[in-house]
Amino acid sequence: MVIKTETCRFSGLRIYPGRAVKFVRTDTQIFTFLKSKCRTLFNQRKKPAKLAWTSLYRKQHKKDLTTEVMKRKKRGGKATLSRAIAGASLEVIQKKRAEKPEVRQAARDSALREVKERMKKDKAAKKAAAKASYKGKR
Repeated sequence: MVIKTETCRFSGLRIYPGRAVKFVRTDTQIFTFLKSKCRTLFNQRKKPAKLAWTSLYRKQHKKDLTTEVMKRKKRGGKATLSRAIAGASLEVIQKKRAEKPEVRQAARDSALREVKERMKKDKAAKKAAAKASYKGKR
């Protein structure tokens, strides 16, 4: 036969049927205590972690280690998986990763230089167009 037990909200001990002291707070939260000692200490706002006979104290101070459940071992992390990204295949990504930093830096610099030159050319074309339209209005 299995007996349904509850746990005390203050001490953390098991409460067998017919032994509980229930307290209902104004916000309708129900607290179940093992005995009036637990209830009075709760009402005095005592911290159960500071009282040596409570299960919270025993847990914080690493007592009663035999009943503590063994922690599960963490599994080894999965190996990182390389996948293609939109716009770049896996081969291209691998090739870029294998490049030396100097080569990568040189490619970046040349691309930057090319963009700057294109911007300069566009700016000059706009300036010439603006100059031509200004002369046309005079």
